[in-house]
Amino acid sequence: MIRPQDLLCPKPEGLYCAPGDFYIDPVRPVDRAVITHGHADHARAGHYAVLATPATLDIMGERYGRDFAHTTEAASYGETVSRNGVEVTLVPAGHVLGSAQAVVRWKGLTMVVSGDYKRRRDPTCAPFEPVPCDVFISEATFGLPVFRHPDDKAEIARLLRSVAQFPERSHIVGAYALGKAQRIVRLLREAGWDRTIYIHGALERLNALYGRHGVDLGPLAPATTATKAEFAGQIVVAPPSAMQDRWSRRFPEPVAAFASGWMQIRARARQRGVELPLVISDHADWDELTATVGELRPGELWITHGREEALARWAALHDIPARALALVGYEDDDDS
Repeated sequence: MIRPQDLLCPKPEGLYCAPGDFYIDPVRPVDRAVITHGHADHARAGHYAVLATPATLDIMGERYGRDFAHTTEAASYGETVSRNGVEVTLVPAGHVLGSAQAVVRWKGLTMVVSGDYKRRRDPTCAPFEPVPCDVFISEATFGLPVFRHPDDKAEIARLLRSVAQFPERSHIVGAYALGKAQRIVRLLREAGWDRTIYIHGALERLNALYGRHGVDLGPLAPATTATKAEFAGQIVVAPPSAMQDRWSRRFPEPVAAFASGWMQIRARARQRGVELPLVISDHADWDELTATVGELRPGELWITHGREEALARWAALHDIPARALALVGYEDDDDS
C-alpha cells in the first residue's frame, strides 16, 4: 500500500517528491522545482530546472532576470506533465496571477499542494478550483477563527469615501507589488474610479506584465508626473515600505492606507502609522480554509505554514486526520 509520505515528504529544502525527484516551492536551490506562484518566498532563483505556469515563469523572469534557472518548462492550467511515472497538473489557486495548486498523482494516490490560495473572486487571476484528493496540503496564514476578512468591495468603498471626504489630501495605498497592487487597481476600476491612478516606480514593470497577460488596469501614471498640489484628491499605490520613506513627502497631507489581511489587527495598523487600514488579503481566511477542507474532505490534511494548530484541531474535530509540516522559509507576502 502506498503511503502519502512515499510520494511527498518535507525536507530542509522544501516539500520533496522522491519518485519524481523534484521539489515543490523549495527554499534552497535544487535540481528540479515545481513553483506554485511568483512571490519571492515560494519562487526563488538558482534552481536548475523549473516547472510553473507561463505567467509565473514570466513573473520570475521579470523579478530575477531571464537566467533565473538553467531550464524552464511552462505548464498551462490543466496540462499534465509526467516524470518517472509521477503526474503533475497545475490548477488555479486564486492567489495572484499565474498562481497554481500542484496536483501530484502516483500509483492511484492524489495529493494536492495548495501553495497560497484564496476562495473569493479576484479580477486579476483565475479562481481557485477544488480538486478531490487523498491528501490536501494547505497553507494556514490566517488559520485562526479571529480572521474573517470583510468583502473587498466594501473596503474599496471605504477608501473612496475617504477620498471624497478629504479632497485636499492624497491617499497612498500600501500594497504588495505582486498581486495586491494590481487587485487594488482593478477593484477601484470596478467601483467606478476611472481617473488616473498614480503608481510608485517599483510597481511599473509588474503592472506592465499584468497588462500583457490581459489584465486591464486602466490609466496609470508614475507618481512623479504631477505637482504636490495636483496630487490632492488623488489615489497613489505604492509598496508598503515607501509609505515611511521620504518619497511620500511629495504628496499633500497624505492619508496612509494599507491593504492587508493583517489590518484586521488594529495594533498592527497603529504600529505602522496607518490611518486607513483596508482588510484586503490574497490569502484564505478562517472560513475559507475550513470551508475548503470541509468541501474536499481529504483522507488527510497536511498544513505547510501559518497558524497550523487551530486548523489541525478543527480538522480533527471533523474526523479529518491532520498534521503540521512546519516548513520553514515561507513568509507572509501580505505583510511584506
